[in-house]
Amino acid sequence: MEQQPTVAAARTIETVFRMESPRIIAAVARIVRDVGIAEELAQDALVAALEQWPRDGVPDNPGAWLTAAAKHRAIDLVRRRERYARKLEEIGRDLDTTTPFEEPADPDDIDDDLLRLVFTACHPVLSAEARIALTLRLLGGLTTPEIARAFLAPEPTIAQRIVRAKRTLATKGVAFEVPYGPEREARLGSVLEVIYLIFNEGYAATAGDDLLRPALCEDALRLARVLGELMPKEPEVHGLAALLELQESRAAARTGPSGEPVLLKDQDRRRWNRLLIRRGFAALGRANAVATGAPGPYALQAAIAACHAQAYAYEDTDWGRIATLYGLLAARSPSPVVELNRAVAVSMAQGPEPALTIVDGLADEPALRDYHLLPSVRGDLLARLGRTAEARAEFERAASLARNERERELLTARARELEGP
Repeated sequence: MEQQPTVAAARTIETVFRMESPRIIAAVARIVRDVGIAEELAQDALVAALEQWPRDGVPDNPGAWLTAAAKHRAIDLVRRRERYARKLEEIGRDLDTTTPFEEPADPDDIDDDLLRLVFTACHPVLSAEARIALTLRLLGGLTTPEIARAFLAPEPTIAQRIVRAKRTLATKGVAFEVPYGPEREARLGSVLEVIYLIFNEGYAATAGDDLLRPALCEDALRLARVLGELMPKEPEVHGLAALLELQESRAAARTGPSGEPVLLKDQDRRRWNRLLIRRGFAALGRANAVATGAPGPYALQAAIAACHAQAYAYEDTDWGRIATLYGLLAARSPSPVVELNRAVAVSMAQGPEPALTIVDGLADEPALRDYHLLPSVRGDLLARLGRTAEARAEFERAASLARNERERELLTARARELEGP
């Protein structure tokens, strides 16, 4: 009778697999050149572990055991293919001598494979939604139900998105490699964008009842840190890591006891995580140290976040410098959202009138037509100018556009505060 793993053993195996699966999939994908097949073979190794470890005990290096088991299945698969001789030549003769429980000789090789997997999962041939789902699945170790819950999407939708993404990579013949030259710069932008979008969804959830989704922030932060180790000479990689560290440092102070949003000016800065702030400053220092030209968009945003982190009180914030940095960001990476953020900084540095001019200039921007923060910012500026009725209407409009319940409640409350007698 086949032995079933105990609950404790199964939990241990699944925890190890979640931690090691990105490296396992990366190592196997280098052999089979297909991330979909690589994921299946990694799952086969997990099944083998569930069968053997409760009987034989957990190996000293469980990650190496799983990697070796998956690689052997990959080699067997390649050998069964019609043109296995050519495939075997591509992956190298050394694979023939790999034993099932051998620890990889050079950890850097795994890192190289992991970097290839990052660039493959974030390939521009995929839509942004597909890149995010596939990255969370392959590199974040999240299951399909977990991704669906994180983005408030039906499980079948996420499952189909992942399947189509893997099929697209295979049919388009996307190489499992780290690009170089101009293509690398373009592809790196896609990688950073995916991590940035994952973090943003966790930092300020688009929809639902909760303002924050901490698990997504943690996944994005972990991916940014891994990428920083794999690409130490890329300033924007460190810039993104710095930005996420500094933004995440405020997490504990951003919501009240009932989960309600707490505005920046009202946050208890004693609750900001000083360790994450130090990590953020260190990453920003690395970005500046390896930069050879003007800072990129992520480094500039990190510098803005650093201004907030340096201020022990809201009144101490250097809004003039923040406005200048937003001006540089607008020139480097122009967008209506950046311009809206610049308007907020200008309002604090120079007053609400010049800021309102900037905001009114964004009224016809198609990208901001349904963006609730545009009327929210305008309402705040109008309130500071004493134009109460107009401000209340803007807050009401912002509340009607907000898809997140917590933000909607905050905007509705602000509108009520401006109601006349």
